[in-house]
Amino acid sequence: MNDRLPLTLLSYALAPFLLLACTGEPAASGADAGSASRADTATATDARAASDDHAGLQAAVAGAWRSPEDIARDTYRHPLETLAFFGLQPDQTVIEITPGAGWYAQILAPYLHEDGNYVAAVVDPAVLPEGGGRDYQQRAKDQLEATFAAAPAQFDRANMVAYDPSAPVLGSPGTADVVLTFRNVHNWRKSGQAPGMFEGFYTVLKPGGTLGVVEHRAAADVADDDGSGYVGQAQVIALAEAAGFTFEEASEINANPRDTRDHPNGVWTLPPSNSVSEGDDGAKYQAIGESDRMTLRFRKPG
Repeated sequence: MNDRLPLTLLSYALAPFLLLACTGEPAASGADAGSASRADTATATDARAASDDHAGLQAAVAGAWRSPEDIARDTYRHPLETLAFFGLQPDQTVIEITPGAGWYAQILAPYLHEDGNYVAAVVDPAVLPEGGGRDYQQRAKDQLEATFAAAPAQFDRANMVAYDPSAPVLGSPGTADVVLTFRNVHNWRKSGQAPGMFEGFYTVLKPGGTLGVVEHRAAADVADDDGSGYVGQAQVIALAEAAGFTFEEASEINANPRDTRDHPNGVWTLPPSNSVSEGDDGAKYQAIGESDRMTLRFRKPG
């Protein structure tokens, strides 16, 4: 963006002379010229500010601490464009729900390190019964903690909150600027926890706060117990609106028109899971890439 800014400023500087050449009328002077100059300065300042915001995100996306395997997924997950669409700012408190091993945490925590606050909301293994996912959630929590410990320069200010998915408390009410969830809604719907999770998002957000959702997108509505991993976009919007959110905008940043959504093992057939049944052509699914995904932004009124 910065490499185009000088051309923009040059066009502002030449505008009066181009107008004179085309119309034969004199260029603006006095108060009019002063107003135009102030408007030009404000426009240039806004452009630089936007560039600086994106530069901070770009620096986090390009961080040397990210593994080559994680970086390879950028082509499908579009982290810079996705986070810019959600309107992230470096001084915000951002809660990421069940971040797994920390793919997005490795971008968000460094970006928010100086002026903001990154919070990883993980499922509390202690509230789960034996055989009810406790071991899985404990491994996920341990892995994220290890990620934080291995890179203190990026994660020494990151925070973690453990929540009960049957009655989620994600922080003190009205304290978060942004809540983000990536590819989790299908799990909550299958377990009957989706309405409570969205209510938890609403409670922890400040009035005017943002909820950002990325989810595998079904072609149409699916049953609550659907095992494909895909969810209807209208169903996600309905969940958020039922919790009190206002639907603001959808983006096709993470769309993948090659995804036919009819795979033998659902979304897990595709990368990065690559769960291919015996006899299936794995190369076919590699060529599709990661799943087609909706990207939705909601607002808490206020």
